[in-house]
Amino acid sequence: MAKKKKKKKELIKGLWSKGELSKLKKLFPSNPTAKISETLGRPNDAVKKKASRMGLRKSKRYMKTLGRA
Repeated sequence: MAKKKKKKKELIKGLWSKGELSKLKKLFPSNPTAKISETLGRPNDAVKKKASRMGLRKSKRYMKTLGRA
């Protein structure tokens, strides 16, 4: 029997649209990065890097929910 390959959702690569950037800016401070990357259809690392380059940070309230203050 041949193994079935799981279909992975195609991730977007390349330039970020204005809409994606505004969504990232809105969602990043208070949501898990994995959830944001799934919403935007972008790789997790791409979301992290873009947020970092934009100067975005997780909110103190969100970090407390993770047990990191």
